[in-house]
Amino acid sequence: RDVGDSVVAARGLAPWLSERAAGPLRAAARLAVTAKAGVSTRRLAAIGLVVYVGAAGVVLLAPVSYGGVIHAIAHAIPVPPGMGSFGSGWVEFAANVALFVPLGFLLTVLLRNPLWGALIGALVSVAVEFAQMGIPHRDPVVRDVISNTMGAVVGALLAWLIVVRRGRRAARRQG
Repeated sequence: RDVGDSVVAARGLAPWLSERAAGPLRAAARLAVTAKAGVSTRRLAAIGLVVYVGAAGVVLLAPVSYGGVIHAIAHAIPVPPGMGSFGSGWVEFAANVALFVPLGFLLTVLLRNPLWGALIGALVSVAVEFAQMGIPHRDPVVRDVISNTMGAVVGALLAWLIVVRRGRRAARRQG
């Protein structure tokens, strides 16, 4: 197991998290560790962003419905007696948040500004929802923009706390 696997496990992400979704999270974790080794953090962020955009583009713009997968996951989640079901809407919301965390993270590392990371993540989400209007089996909704934006904000804040602030502190100490 590498650092990325530990991050995915530590975040409590269920085993149902596909390799496509877990890949960007692992890449972000490796980015943080590799930055310590002296490799350019921004260069790694740019490479990670290209990989992320390719993987996320397939998930977000493919003419397939993920409704069956979401429904199966929702019914597989154990619910305490008397609480009803977890609900497919919440599973989809959480998946959308998780999908955009790496985008906010990588953009913030690349641009060195969490506001830009979150803002560009929100704009990408709006663009994706508009694009989905013309894609069969896709239903663009405002809820997706909200959850995607939340993911980008979380990723931007994580990057700010973990990578960018550490780099700025090191620069202040040296110069």
